[in-house]
Amino acid sequence: MRFDVLTIFPRMVEAPLSDGIVQRAREAGIVELRVHDLREHTDDKHRSVDDAPFGGGPGMVMKAEPILRAFKAIWPEGRNDRGAVVLLTPRGRRFDQATARRYAGLERLFLLCGRYEGIDERVPGLLGAEELSLGDFVLTGGEVAALAVIEATVRLLPGALGDQASAEADSFTAGMLDWPHYTRPAVVRGSSVPEVLLSGDHAKVRLWRRREALRATRERRPDLLQAARLSPEDERLLREIEDEGSGGAGEPSQLERGGGFTPTPRKDGMGPGEGRALDKQATLLHK
Repeated sequence: MRFDVLTIFPRMVEAPLSDGIVQRAREAGIVELRVHDLREHTDDKHRSVDDAPFGGGPGMVMKAEPILRAFKAIWPEGRNDRGAVVLLTPRGRRFDQATARRYAGLERLFLLCGRYEGIDERVPGLLGAEELSLGDFVLTGGEVAALAVIEATVRLLPGALGDQASAEADSFTAGMLDWPHYTRPAVVRGSSVPEVLLSGDHAKVRLWRRREALRATRERRPDLLQAARLSPEDERLLREIEDEGSGGAGEPSQLERGGGFTPTPRKDGMGPGEGRALDKQATLLHK
């Protein structure tokens, strides 16, 4: 798959992608990545890419001609049904895992990084560009958003990850958040790994993971549950989770819940959250 990124700050894109999964995918020939400097496609001695907005107002607007000229030079044959042009902008549709999966099925992705007050409105229309946003916040430019889109897409390409099951089990892949993860040692500062994960009982581990994924999604992203395809088992687990919160009769056993995450009570009487925050501050002070 080929990625083209058009930006006025090429190093902002090149440096973060020179390590990790994306770089390994490049070395393996799975991904081709090209970063293009928009200023190389200007036609004045100052290499200007922006101008004042029509109608007045603050800030500057990125001009259409350098972008259109760059696109023609980079993709002479133009976009087809095996490629997409994406404008990163706060006005765009929110990027999600489903979009990353769709992009992973393409052969080419052209990412246009906006700056200043935005890009001349005629550009996305003339290029047939999708407008995409990371969320309800504003970044200084589209470069960070482009990096997120590239990494989220690359890790879904066959062979990009050492274990493809990692991508299949990620948060959002099945429409829900991921379950909690633990590693050695089994006890860290009095906090133990849930017992079920040490039991060797794969059926119980699977059930615990599903329950905890549902619990996290219900607590942190209930909007995802509204669109998720829930099995009868999922619906039963959700009822049990709801009963836990209300003290109902459907509360599962401690073993079924995996023993929970139960830190040793603090001598200072603080709650777990308060204690962890102070512990973190103390650690930073001693570094």
